[in-house]
Amino acid sequence: MEARLQELKKEALGKIETAHTVKELTDVRVAYLGKKGPITDVLKGMGKLPAEERPRMGALVNEVRGEVTESLDARMVILEEQAINEKLQRETIDISLPGRPAKTGNPHPLTRVVEEIEDLFLSMGYEIAEGPEVEKDYYNFEALNLPKGHPARDMQDSFYITEDILLRTHTSPVQARTMEAKGGEPIKIICPGKVYRRDNDDATHSHQFTQIEGLVVGENIRMSDLKGTLSVFAKKMFGEDREIRLRPSFFPFTEPSVEMDISCFKCGGDGCNVCKKTGWIEILGAGMVHPNVLEMAGYDSKRLTGFAFGMGPERIAMLKYAIEDIRHFYTNDVRFLTQFQRTEL
Repeated sequence: MEARLQELKKEALGKIETAHTVKELTDVRVAYLGKKGPITDVLKGMGKLPAEERPRMGALVNEVRGEVTESLDARMVILEEQAINEKLQRETIDISLPGRPAKTGNPHPLTRVVEEIEDLFLSMGYEIAEGPEVEKDYYNFEALNLPKGHPARDMQDSFYITEDILLRTHTSPVQARTMEAKGGEPIKIICPGKVYRRDNDDATHSHQFTQIEGLVVGENIRMSDLKGTLSVFAKKMFGEDREIRLRPSFFPFTEPSVEMDISCFKCGGDGCNVCKKTGWIEILGAGMVHPNVLEMAGYDSKRLTGFAFGMGPERIAMLKYAIEDIRHFYTNDVRFLTQFQRTEL
């Protein structure tokens, strides 16, 4: 039995040394140390030995098993490392090849203009307020001094869902809701968002467009505050040498009301195709908040005053980037959008 064990050890160690793959080595392990292997058979035959021989033979079997196991483990480490190296060699990437740069997107020109306007007014201490696009008739019209049957409603052909629910025609309802929620406290907000009107789409009109309105309410708010604010806006958006002029106008929710023009940034006021030879470009509407609007929102119009303004980012973007058709903003033409490349890092 002892000679048999030595012979088995020699055979096993030889096959371990000549194994070239992990699979071959695993087969050797199973063949010699498995349940049906010869070394296991020797252990099973221990019961036939005389009692005085069993301890010595048991120790010898364990010694042989230990040597074979140790040799198997050492060889397995070598073969596994070889297998990994071979795999890495097969999967080597030639890093000398030129890379394929990922295409990056750019902010939509409208998004860029809206964010630029928001950043400007945030730097002036304004807050951003938002509200629902599906609005109640009360907040869209009545709370803004436009009762049912008011002729000024004809200027804003609306998408009605029910008799009292519609798609908002301007972001002014956000102002009405904010004043109502503030309960008479001072306000300084801008309200950006999408609005909807039953317009025929053409180069300068769309049934859906964006709007940004501003509202300031507090003590001693005057027309001069409004003019100063709009002057800062015009210079930041269109250049420091821009001048503004205010023309009388009419809006039901402001009194007095004005239209604001800026001096043409293309011709400097001499007259060109952009300003239609007038030297001025109409930008937005504004005015002092009507006392009726303040009172309906719970404000004391004798103690508090305010101003409001509203502008269309599409018009500003069209002027700023010389875009001739408002429909370009909404057709998702990549050829158009890629003209406005990201410049910031």
